[in-house]
Order: sequence, then structure tokens, then C-alpha cells
Amino acid sequence: MKALIVRVNKANLKVEDRITSSIDKGVVVFVGLFRKDDDSSIVTMADKIANLRIFENKDGKMWHSVKDKNYSILCVPNFTLCANVYKGRRPSFEDAMPPVEAKEMFDKFIVILRSSGVVVKTGLFGEHMDIDLKMDGPVNIVISV
Repeated sequence: MKALIVRVNKANLKVEDRITSSIDKGVVVFVGLFRKDDDSSIVTMADKIANLRIFENKDGKMWHSVKDKNYSILCVPNFTLCANVYKGRRPSFEDAMPPVEAKEMFDKFIVILRSSGVVVKTGLFGEHMDIDLKMDGPVNIVISV
């Protein structure tokens, strides 16, 4: 499992020119699921994301998590994070989890993330999305489990 965490001041997601999800301060998490991922992967990733200390304290040090600050998460399914580009010039997605399994796993991931007490909005699985981010920092973190 791979996630790209982007710290934002605001984000919204549109499908067919209609806003389907939006958050103010918090993080946007792009989630890629691999064939090898299982329930332990999503539990570990949910804990990492909810408790990742990427928001500053009064001294400007990254000290607080999205959970500590009561900020929100916008989770976006993103199979392209599973791209393999080691050979050739066109990405291969053969290591990505098949869509039906990935949707089930993504939905489980969202339930687990929400159970940590964080407000979680989501993108729409399998849809083309227009995503507007007002990035903060920028702070971008890639996590693989």
C-alpha cells in the first residue's frame, strides 16, 4: 500500500463538474493498493496517517497530527501510485490490486480511518475526478507499508 499525503488549507473534488467532497484545513491522501496488500496493511496505514505529525506547534516544529488538530482528511483512490516505471517509458500497473478487490479494500480503509476519530471525506472509486488543492507548505509525504 502506498499513500501520498498532501497538507492543505482547502481541497475540493469534482466529478462531472459537481463538487462531491471538500475539506478545509487538513490532508488529502491519495491511496494506491497493491495486489499483496491485506487487512494489516490498511490498519497500519490508517494509524500512520491519523497520527502523522505534520502540523506545526507554536515553535514551528512539526508536532501535531490531523487527529490532534481536529482537521479533516480527503481520501482519494489512486491506482497510479502503484505504477512500475523501472522498465521502458510507459507505466505498468500489473502490481495494482484489481478494481473490485481494491474498492472493497479502500472502503475498509476508510472505515478504519474514521474509527480513529478523524473526519474523512472520500473521492469516488473508479471515477475521473477534478481535484483542486490549496497546498500548505508545501508538505508532501509518501508512505509505503
